Amino acid sequence: MDAHARTTPEEPLTPADTRAPTHGERARTLLLGKTTGALSTVSPAGYPHGSFVTFALHEGDPVFLVSTLATHTKHLMKNPRASLLVFEDEHADPLANGRVTLLGDARRLEDPGPARDAFLAAHPQAAYYADFGDFSFWSLAVAERRYIGGYGRMSWVPLEDWKGAEPDPLAEHAAGIVSHMNEDHADACVAYARAFTRAKEAPEATMVGVDRYGFELSVATEKGPRPARIAFDDEVTTPVEARKALVALVHRARQS
Repeated sequence: MDAHARTTPEEPLTPADTRAPTHGERARTLLLGKTTGALSTVSPAGYPHGSFVTFALHEGDPVFLVSTLATHTKHLMKNPRASLLVFEDEHADPLANGRVTLLGDARRLEDPGPARDAFLAAHPQAAYYADFGDFSFWSLAVAERRYIGGYGRMSWVPLEDWKGAEPDPLAEHAAGIVSHMNEDHADACVAYARAFTRAKEAPEATMVGVDRYGFELSVATEKGPRPARIAFDDEVTTPVEARKALVALVHRARQS
């Protein structure tokens, strides 16, 4: 589901089937570079217990290095059901930030192997205590995946989407591209809106996101700001390719 209910439905500014990342791709991109989250375990009394943990992903499942002295580890030893919440903190409005909740059963890894390597690559300082007698590696076998990408973008991500998804190759460059477009090419954003959305008289438009498949605008309309999605002609994987795609689209927009 990508929309909240409205008392008076509106026609979107761009077609709903405009190519965009799947929710699995968006979730995996959100997790890129994230190394901490909130682990919820089940207390003996049946209450959810939240705690701060470090983690790494290995083959789509979170891996933890935890001590038997920790309350959450004691809980897992009695009841393996748990969830991990990972979230963004980029937007001033907390609810506009994306978040992912992974739910499943946790298990201690007797021979962590590659899972250990993945964790220590993300947390090299943990090598100091990784072999302490009270520490061990655990993995959460993800059974359900909830993605919320801010207002109106949410779903339970199917397993096949989660397993097959890869982080967006533009993720680490996206903020710079968006900032550059808004600061130096605001006129281009307006041209995109007027040429490729229903807002043909839009006085203002701001780029709010970019990915391998296209970009998203917040377009000023008579009813207030509205979202619009514009696709690239071809998938891009680098900032150079993204720049070329954006330039080609603005040339086309100004000729329309």
